[in-house]
Amino acid sequence: MSAIPTKPEARGDEAGALLGYLDAQRQSVRRSVHGLTDEQARSTPSASALSLAGILKHVSQGEADWLRLMSGKETVDYSDPEVLAQQEKSFTAEGEEESLEALLAAYEEIAAETERTVRELPSLDETFEVPPAPWDAGGTRSWRWALLHLIEEVARHSGHADLVRETLDGRTAVDLMIANGDFTLPEEWR
Repeated sequence: MSAIPTKPEARGDEAGALLGYLDAQRQSVRRSVHGLTDEQARSTPSASALSLAGILKHVSQGEADWLRLMSGKETVDYSDPEVLAQQEKSFTAEGEEESLEALLAAYEEIAAETERTVRELPSLDETFEVPPAPWDAGGTRSWRWALLHLIEEVARHSGHADLVRETLDGRTAVDLMIANGDFTLPEEWR
């Protein structure tokens, strides 16, 4: 069992479908820190330098950055080395202001803002400009593209979180779904 429970959208609600899949991936990242202390969540138990708190911080900040870009509230200059250094720092959670509780609250806040903003759009065909980056030429993108991109990014990091958590204490995504009440293992599978 590796599927993430995703609520179906209302018929014809494309935005609802995309937001549902984005939220399912967010829930997977949130679930990866279920029952952990700040110290455990900041540990790096695998060959990677990733921690669960760092992943949580990164996906939250990434979504907030994309929302500001998509809404035209700011642009980013990826030719600035400081911008790239800041992105690397987004994978490290430190200090009391970046406790699990604070990181989870920030992620909930940005998720709610994304939901509100998308629901207020006249259409997912609305566009915004993506600045050029070392990994992409940039250009005009639709909000549909952006939501699909966010789903892809959070899903990628959700997989990282699954591996880090299992390395940390042996708990798998299914174990955490059951512990969190998101899934009940049928009797015949036990």
